[in-house]
Amino acid sequence: MATRNESYDVVIIGGGMVGASLACALGTTGLRIAVVEAVPLSAATQPSYDDRTIALAYGSRRVFETIGVWHAIDAGGVTPIERIHVSDRGHFGVTRLAARDANLPALGYVVENRVLGAALLSVLQASSAIDWICPAAMESISIEPAAASVTIRAGEATRTLTARLVVAADGAHSTVRSAVGIDAERTEYDQSAIVTNVTASRPVANTAYERFTSTGPLALLPMSQNRYAVVWSARRAQAEELLSLPGDEFLAGLQERFGGRLGEFSRLGKRAAYPLALTKVREHARERLALIGNAAHTVHPVAGQGFNLGLRDVAALAEVLASAHRGGADLGAAALLERYARWRRRDNMVIANFTNGLIRVFSSDLFPLALARNAGLVAVDLLPGVKRGFIRVTSGMAGKLPRLARGLPL
Repeated sequence: MATRNESYDVVIIGGGMVGASLACALGTTGLRIAVVEAVPLSAATQPSYDDRTIALAYGSRRVFETIGVWHAIDAGGVTPIERIHVSDRGHFGVTRLAARDANLPALGYVVENRVLGAALLSVLQASSAIDWICPAAMESISIEPAAASVTIRAGEATRTLTARLVVAADGAHSTVRSAVGIDAERTEYDQSAIVTNVTASRPVANTAYERFTSTGPLALLPMSQNRYAVVWSARRAQAEELLSLPGDEFLAGLQERFGGRLGEFSRLGKRAAYPLALTKVREHARERLALIGNAAHTVHPVAGQGFNLGLRDVAALAEVLASAHRGGADLGAAALLERYARWRRRDNMVIANFTNGLIRVFSSDLFPLALARNAGLVAVDLLPGVKRGFIRVTSGMAGKLPRLARGLPL
């Protein structure tokens, strides 16, 4: 079948939550955008809009409000996180964080991935500026001084899309990143995150829990109807064993690890496990190309920073591109994209070091380190200035914030 040639301002490879968010953010800027996604959103194998839940930081809510997506997310069902209880299993250290400590309405919001996906898709499909090409997979990419071209296969048809800028939003094992030869440094944690949900007999409204254990952190996030989303990080061999257990035995193991603060757990949801790794790239952008989301970085899910970090990539890149478009600048110019890369490097480094540090410090059984980390938890709990700073980082309100995260339109 003949190849079709089509021209765009921006082609986004990957229509998961990060790629779709960028398209929504750019949809009102006057740019012509294409989003290429390999897996239909309705498919059971769709990796972004599956049964998992996500903890949106307060800063992420601001981004979604500003680009006009939050109303649909809220209507689909969200649970505010007003308090977070952090503890070290078997030790004395505890930190209690509250939204009021930082004068915020909430520290974050728990939302199901499918709800977020449906909200983003509704905006995408309503925009005349965005072409949603799905299912389709990239076959090759060519970057030239004047433009980039991407060859995709959609069914039996081969199409060539040309653009001033290609954005890689195709995940941790990015095809785009590999095709252009951008190196990624990947450090395996030898851990998998088991995700599921349970019902608690004694729930504490709008309170999330992060409990560090000898095998990895255990997070419980509040949902509707007395349910909690569970993110249980465990060594990979142990994770496989936990997945194979009958439901009642899994619940008993979860109860033993977490304790009785929420009463008894019941009604176990579907379980799945995802391998965990820290990924860093040497280049966030080059001429005609930018990386966002997991294509640019992955972090441990402790403290729930991964997607929120990717959404700040979206907000920063959208701001740089919108400003360039208004000024008639070339969207794919290396100097322009280096502005985006410099902006994101510090935030990426801070969050990678923060999450990696938590895992390293809390995985050791050495007494001096255990004493020091628990003293640290107590210090955060008792010192208001330290607590506010900690909240600002975890809620996505620290550093140089993009316009969208400050509630300002592009």
